[in-house]
Amino acid sequence: MSDEISGEVGARSASPRRRAGRGSGTVRPALSTAQYRSLQHRFPPTPVVSEDELESIHNASLRVLEELGIDVLHEGARAIMKQAGADVKDGSERVRFDRNLILETIKTCPSEFTLHGRNPERNIRIGGKNLAFAQVASPPNCSDMQGGRRAGNQKDFRNLVKLAQRYDIIHCTGGYPVEPVDIHASVRHLECLRDIATLTDKPFHVYSLGKERNQDGIEIARIARGISHEQLEREPSLFSIINSNSPRKLDIPMMQGIIEMSSRNQIIMLTPFTLAGAMAPVTIAGAVVQQNAEALAGIAFTQMVRKGAPVVYGGFTSNVDMKTGAPAFGTPEYMKAVLLGGQLCRKYGVPYRTSNVNAANTVDAQAAYESVFSLWALTQGGGNFIMHSAGWLEGGLTASFEKFILDCDLLQMVAEFLTPLDTSEPALALDAIGSVEPGGHYFGTAHTLERFETAFYSPLISDWRNFETWQEAGSPTAYQKANAIWQKELAAYERPPMDPAIAEELEAFVAKRTEEGGAPTDF
Repeated sequence: MSDEISGEVGARSASPRRRAGRGSGTVRPALSTAQYRSLQHRFPPTPVVSEDELESIHNASLRVLEELGIDVLHEGARAIMKQAGADVKDGSERVRFDRNLILETIKTCPSEFTLHGRNPERNIRIGGKNLAFAQVASPPNCSDMQGGRRAGNQKDFRNLVKLAQRYDIIHCTGGYPVEPVDIHASVRHLECLRDIATLTDKPFHVYSLGKERNQDGIEIARIARGISHEQLEREPSLFSIINSNSPRKLDIPMMQGIIEMSSRNQIIMLTPFTLAGAMAPVTIAGAVVQQNAEALAGIAFTQMVRKGAPVVYGGFTSNVDMKTGAPAFGTPEYMKAVLLGGQLCRKYGVPYRTSNVNAANTVDAQAAYESVFSLWALTQGGGNFIMHSAGWLEGGLTASFEKFILDCDLLQMVAEFLTPLDTSEPALALDAIGSVEPGGHYFGTAHTLERFETAFYSPLISDWRNFETWQEAGSPTAYQKANAIWQKELAAYERPPMDPAIAEELEAFVAKRTEEGGAPTDF
């Protein structure tokens, strides 16, 4: 691998380096990437249906809740719903919700709130026009060019977490970037959350897989921030993804997770997993009707547990390949569903979670263009919190180190696209235009020389050299360049500082809970 490839590290948390002009070989320092820490949408969101059509989808969802209902497997959750006014029959798991109950209950959902990290500069504002990117979460496998595809393990888990810390465009981990199956499930959450809390200074996620994991995650977040229980409840410091078991079922661990998290004022992102043609109707409109019904039921339940508890509407509707049944992502259908989900969120006044996804099996053109379509949809749809933003491959079954770098490049391009255009007097460049005669060039003008280092986005991967220069450098591909970059970034990783007393308390808590057996398992 050439030195020039490995030198193209790009924008990140530490001081990055960027290439100069076409084939020049000059390397110049880049600006800080702190501007990537707090992003906002600048353009009006794009509607995919008319207001009348949106109302028909909304009403159809309410009919599902009123007439068909949702199966709620958690007995305690059913009792809370019954007390709130839902139609709950003794001996039945089916719960029906009057539309007015749903609509009145969700009025207490906050439209905007802050997810706090142990480093206040890493706090994430969720809702409104805010946009935040979370790393890939939960794949059972990982891959890179040298090691190929392999089962998730602690070493790769830690390396992916370290890479997330290196890039300001990644605002938080979204879960385990790969599932470390070499750690027993009973204590995996303790090991992983301790690592995330110490290897990064960004906010993080806890899985809702039994109350012990939720409770341990809440305590780890509290200890890492060095705050009291009371301050934790005032300042949400942890989030959990809650997936309905589509079609129309809310299972015990998920409902327990809402009870544990919402009662402590921590963030729930309620996300139905609705694949059109499989777990949802084959039409996108029908699939979103079901998504919306399931999401509204779960969102309303968070408010039944605690009024004003922070909650996010999650959309994950896509389609399947009707020839094989395999999930498809980054499709035109996925884009329409993302836009439609955004319209519904704006109607209800709740923040919107969506995802950067693709179904490619390797880091190739498909991986790139399906991710670009996903990013286009979520940007135009007004997404606030983006799961699986960097590293997702193989429909979510693999976390790719090279895809992580490719995605960081794409995310930074989105951020640059959202940067307001400078139309100040100097930017209008009348003096520069006047200084160059017709047929001349601007390379040597004072206007250019004052700005050339920061005038344009310098990509991590794109290669702008001419063919001959590129060929002389070994004809590197995007895949090869991404491979070199992640290794260089990992070597440059530095652990963010943590108060020694906090680190000691955190280690003691993990050791104590490990000795107690962690969370119960059936193996």
